Amino acid sequence: MSTPCEVSWFSALCDDDYEFLGVPDARLQSSWEHCRDIALQAESGGFDSILLPSGYNLGIDTTAFAAGIAPLLRRMALLMAVRIGESWPPQLARQIATIDRMLGGRLKVNIISSEMPGEVLGSRERYARTAEAMSILRSLLNGQPLDHEGEFWKLKLDPPRISTVSGKAPLFYFGGLSPDARETAAKGCDVYLMWPGKREEIAATIADMKERAARHGRSLRFGYRVHVVVRDTEEEARAAADRLLSRLDLAQGAAIRARSLDSQSAGVQAQTALREQAVDGYAEENLWTGIGQARSGCGAALVGNPDQILAKLTMYREMGIDAFILSGYPHAAEADLFARHVLPRLDHAPL
Repeated sequence: MSTPCEVSWFSALCDDDYEFLGVPDARLQSSWEHCRDIALQAESGGFDSILLPSGYNLGIDTTAFAAGIAPLLRRMALLMAVRIGESWPPQLARQIATIDRMLGGRLKVNIISSEMPGEVLGSRERYARTAEAMSILRSLLNGQPLDHEGEFWKLKLDPPRISTVSGKAPLFYFGGLSPDARETAAKGCDVYLMWPGKREEIAATIADMKERAARHGRSLRFGYRVHVVVRDTEEEARAAADRLLSRLDLAQGAAIRARSLDSQSAGVQAQTALREQAVDGYAEENLWTGIGQARSGCGAALVGNPDQILAKLTMYREMGIDAFILSGYPHAAEADLFARHVLPRLDHAPL
């Protein structure tokens, strides 16, 4: 742990903010104003970065929001999610470079291996297209002429005049558990993202990804996406977690999970398995799986007092995690709690 870890928060662009999970609240619905306020709360709290998630069906557009919020941020980086299936790589490269300029060089990109809206692709094809897109983006953003003959794109063009502040591609963050996803990550990303799991599962995934990357002559850094519920005492934290689920209708929770575009992915299935194996909702000490009852994707939270949350994060750092992407409900309120109780005790800085 000789180097700092990156600590990011999450802005709920995809209608994912609640006081009570599964109970819509007009005050917390995704909007420019609400998501802007979460981002500004995170910056004032001292977070290094904020993830701007992306979904076709839900919430507001990520790239447009990133361009809007960029001039309002003085220090914090943006981790902008982009859905590869919805983008033409040369145009996406121009958008990335432009927003990076607006941020003074503080943009990072979360690559999502998506389909086009209304399209159905098999796993191999979808991840092959993502690998191609990452290669095209990296070449153009590194200022290199492109002569690409791929399965999905055949492109021969010079890089755009507009470049990132550094003149290099920003860090690419990417996650996925299927064999196709792991190979795509090993070939093309910089930071491999994981959702919550038991410590032995996280360790096994890190070891596997290191081996896969090495076969491609590369190395990876590792990120961990998890929710948090931190309070002065463990009892208060557990009570706050229970309160989040206190008004959840189980059928509504199932409907929320089902309408997500990634509801059948290997990662989501692993979150379901983690929840089903939990005892009284906890997969291991301070790792609570209840959140997964009302959302797809990242489905567990670190729940405890500040010492317990810090100990858990320290354990992950010792396992090789370089970056944390955290969130909580409601997002602005939990960001403030984490910023006051835990963040000052972490050695952290942007990657």
